[in-house]
Order: sequence, then structure tokens, then C-alpha cells
Amino acid sequence: MALVLNDRVKETTTTTGTGTLTLAGAATGFETFSSAIGNTNTTYYAIASDTGSEFEVGLGTVGAGTLARTSVISSSNSDALVNFSAGTKNVFCTFPASKTLDMVLTTQGDVPYASTANTPARLALGSAGQVLQVNSGGTAPEWATSSSVSAGFAVAMAIAL
Repeated sequence: MALVLNDRVKETTTTTGTGTLTLAGAATGFETFSSAIGNTNTTYYAIASDTGSEFEVGLGTVGAGTLARTSVISSSNSDALVNFSAGTKNVFCTFPASKTLDMVLTTQGDVPYASTANTPARLALGSAGQVLQVNSGGTAPEWATSSSVSAGFAVAMAIAL
């Protein structure tokens, strides 16, 4: 299972409640989730009711003609699963603003990286003389004084934004 994004992926659904959506096929000019994302893969999705009063953005898992709503990022229900009412809803592939690097990088010299669960994160600029290394857990970058680096070499780099 991989995180997959694709352009022009849009289907409709009449599923109600908070469970897995049964998708009704691609809208004209669009692809289905199964063909564009692939079954068992995850993707970011948005659901919007035709009335505009109910919406949800989240991470979902694609199945054969279905989309399981794995986790919610934002919604009309205080950022929780929406209990969708009857009627047609549009379901489409999207890229949530909270997942962009623009939302993570706030200062010149920041180093972007993916933290747990593919969440963008940043390491703030270190101090003069520090070098970049991997933390003791092997999960994230960190700054260290050059005398405490245990590797046989150090890499210096500059990033211009």
C-alpha cells in the first residue's frame, strides 16, 4: 500500500453515514479512484455534498469501487468524520493545504523532512559550526556539534530559497 496522488480523479456517491463510501463511477472527463490511484493504495480525498453544507478532507484507502475514510484532516463536523445525509456527493482526489511544505517552512534555512505518517515537518536552522546528522532513533534529522559526530565525515550544504 502506497500513498498515491493523481490529477482528474472524481466520482460521485450516495452513501450516507460515516462508513466506507461506495463510489458510483467517474464523472465525465475524470478517472475512477481504482484506475487512477489503485486498489489498496491510500490517497488524499475531499467529499462535498451537492448542498455544500457537508464536506470532509482526509486520507482514504481505495478498494474496488470503494473509498474507506481512514483519517479526517478537516470537515464540516469539527474536523471529525461527517455523518453524510442522503443525496449525491462529489468525491475527488486532492492535496490538503496542511500537507504542503509552505505550511511547514517558516524560516530561511529550515530543512524539510517527512515525520511519522508522511507528515511534513521542519528542522529549524542550526547554529554556526553544527552539522546535520540523523538522531539516535534513526527517525529524523538533527543538528550536532562537529566534534560529537560519530561518522567519519561531515557534509556541508547550503540551501537558497
